[in-house]
Amino acid sequence: MTDYIYSDKNWPEFTWDDSEIILILGKIRHDQGKLIGKMTALGFSTEEAAALEITALEIIKSFEIENERLNEQEVYSSIARHLGLNIPGLIPSGRNIDGTVEMIMDATQNYSERLTKERLFKWHTLLFSDSSYPVEIIGQWSPNQMYVIAGKNAGKERIRYIAPNPENTPAEMDIFLDWINNDEKTDPVIKAGVAHLWFLLIHPFEDGNGRLARAMTDMLLARSDGIPQRFYSMSVQIQKERKDYYENIQKAQIGTMDITEWLKWFLGCLERAVESSEIIVKKTIQKAEFWRKYSKTALNERQRKVVNILLEGFDGKLTSSKWAKITKVSQDTALRDITDLMEKGILRKENKGGRSTNYELAEF
Repeated sequence: MTDYIYSDKNWPEFTWDDSEIILILGKIRHDQGKLIGKMTALGFSTEEAAALEITALEIIKSFEIENERLNEQEVYSSIARHLGLNIPGLIPSGRNIDGTVEMIMDATQNYSERLTKERLFKWHTLLFSDSSYPVEIIGQWSPNQMYVIAGKNAGKERIRYIAPNPENTPAEMDIFLDWINNDEKTDPVIKAGVAHLWFLLIHPFEDGNGRLARAMTDMLLARSDGIPQRFYSMSVQIQKERKDYYENIQKAQIGTMDITEWLKWFLGCLERAVESSEIIVKKTIQKAEFWRKYSKTALNERQRKVVNILLEGFDGKLTSSKWAKITKVSQDTALRDITDLMEKGILRKENKGGRSTNYELAEF
């Protein structure tokens, strides 16, 4: 049987070599401060727009890491409603998305609150608010031995990890939560990395452990920033580096209590997340400036919906038939909407030739 880290006589007293992570930690702290300063200088409305964008991406990508896809427009709409933002073209969102958004908003908006067993149970219930799971395994520690399985094809699955005995879960989580709430010696960014791994090693729930670990990471990073708004997304970067993410977790599962290598990877991933946020923030600023420019231009809900999709990055070419499909109207109505936007200088025909006419934003 594999000797997992929790079999070590010193479990769960994690150690790491500060000398190997001090430089990257210093750079992350500098970049965090620089980004937050830049965002707060842009004004409240742009700051809100950026927070909306980053929070939406955090949720969407956290699910994609688990090979699950959410309706992106529903996620944006649900977050906007939670934040009380008056954004045209919002669509209804499902209970599962509203529950997930509420969970993330609690983690980040209430970052300074204690993380308790009851709060984690609430998060788990929200995460599976529209689930077919039996009620008895939602919002409580799993009563079953937890296995992490790799491979989805029947007969080709392999066990990637076996969690500690479920009888020990309450005691394990008491120690973990006591450390989360009362340890004041560990740098908050380091604490986020340790907590992320530690929680996954305990694996206390029947499902959703990865998404909860990433929500917890967001909470601790919000503490490190000292603000509830998120201007960078760890899940976006983890999704880009998904293979390395799982490989580094696997490496940390076996061996000694020294998790220096895991923290080096975690901090490197976080550094790249902060650097990548520049692109996301730039797009958010462009969107905010666009809507400020056209704030007094009369547009119907269909037009606002499609323009928002174009601003977020439309996949493929926009044609009148695609417009009709997206907005659920006739081809004639779609053409009238498009023609009106062209007359107002918002849309234009693409210069590239082809059998069908494609349209694009005039200024992007």
